[in-house]
Amino acid sequence: MLIYKICPAALWRQAQQDGIFRGAPVDLADGFIHFSTAAQVGETAAKHFAGQGELLLIAVDTERLGGALKWEPARGGALFPHLYAPLDPAQAVGAVPLPLGDDGTHVFPPL
Repeated sequence: MLIYKICPAALWRQAQQDGIFRGAPVDLADGFIHFSTAAQVGETAAKHFAGQGELLLIAVDTERLGGALKWEPARGGALFPHLYAPLDPAQAVGAVPLPLGDDGTHVFPPL
């Protein structure tokens, strides 16, 4: 199963150079890296990244993450994937731009 991380492009590029992604500021504050499922990521973008450009949509296969991945209740009690470990950028199976459309909302690729 693929899960998704919305990430500022500059932060992801730095993680690729460093060989480790510890998370965005919100992840560091919460103690885990926030991910969303395909069904959740649109609402995540609207709620936490509204109007923000220069973002990437990072896809990661849950099988690559092992026991550090926990499914925990969040928004409305839905279970969200949280990674309690740094992420090796090489574990990502894809990273694509998440542009803003003319209406100011993010335009997602087919998931």
